[in-house]
Amino acid sequence: MSQWWDDNQVPLYFAAIAVGAIVGLGAERVGLPGLPAALAWWITPTLGLLLFATFLSVPIIRIGRAFGDIRFGAAIVGVNFFVTPWVVFVLSRFVQDDRGLLIGMLLVLLAPCIDYVIPFTGLAGGARARLLAATPLLLLLQMVFPPVYLLMFVGPGRLFAGEALDGFLDPGPFIAAFAFLIVVPLAAAAVVQAVSGRTDSLDDAPTLPATAPQRAARGVERVMAAAMVPLLMATLALVIASQIAEVGSEFGRLARLVPIYAVFVPLALLFGVLTARLARLDVPATRAVGFSAVTRNSLVVLPLALALPEGLEIAALAVVTQTMVELVAMVILVKLVPRLIGERATAD
Repeated sequence: MSQWWDDNQVPLYFAAIAVGAIVGLGAERVGLPGLPAALAWWITPTLGLLLFATFLSVPIIRIGRAFGDIRFGAAIVGVNFFVTPWVVFVLSRFVQDDRGLLIGMLLVLLAPCIDYVIPFTGLAGGARARLLAATPLLLLLQMVFPPVYLLMFVGPGRLFAGEALDGFLDPGPFIAAFAFLIVVPLAAAAVVQAVSGRTDSLDDAPTLPATAPQRAARGVERVMAAAMVPLLMATLALVIASQIAEVGSEFGRLARLVPIYAVFVPLALLFGVLTARLARLDVPATRAVGFSAVTRNSLVVLPLALALPEGLEIAALAVVTQTMVELVAMVILVKLVPRLIGERATAD
């Protein structure tokens, strides 16, 4: 059954997106106007479970080894903080006349993803462990570089424009997301792997008779491995269902962003691959750098956009619109990237 889920990933993901759209758009019509908000609450727990399943599939010993990978770290930092920001700057000129859209677009495209990029990278045969090891650095640097670029690209006069924006770039949401979506699932996965006796794969546990705790831990590993695709489907459906109605209410204005977000995907992937090849990385690492360049931290920056003052409410919807475009792109890239970047390799 698990193999069936894996073999049918792309149609299943598109089905999840379609179900989310139907639920989100139809909730008010069937007398459930509060349903999207209720579903939004479940996004973070579901994403946490998805990342727990992802971390269980990556032997923790590999993550420790990945911390010493200087070339990979340099490529990840270079593409996310010194290359893609200038791609974003060029694309942002198409909405520079609309301050709310401009700020929302820059907020989301300047911040690299630290959460669901990891399972998507793994599904495409990319280096999950190495990317996971780079997340603390990505988290730290996106508290420094994006605010600087935001100030440069918008201009202090237009960014502040007489309103109090104090605190809207508070690092709190980034730290909270990192703790709940990275630290907690990773620690739980490490405990399960330690109890199960696994060191490098689901099949390399000791051959001695297993104790009750070992059997339980190995059972958790197998269940979560089988749940990977369903959990990603649930995440896709929840995000779309909880946000699509709000986006639809302002679609006339937000429609300007859709082609910009769509064009960003191949451009970011191209620069990610070029950066990885300049660093002479292997195929799994190149795929990981490409996914990191494309995937943005929308679920984390959304609270920042929601904290913007009156008159800039559209910025939060600009972030949500990017999420929807990106999720569709991720589903496509899971199948496309292995064909574009070398032969399919086992994720490390």
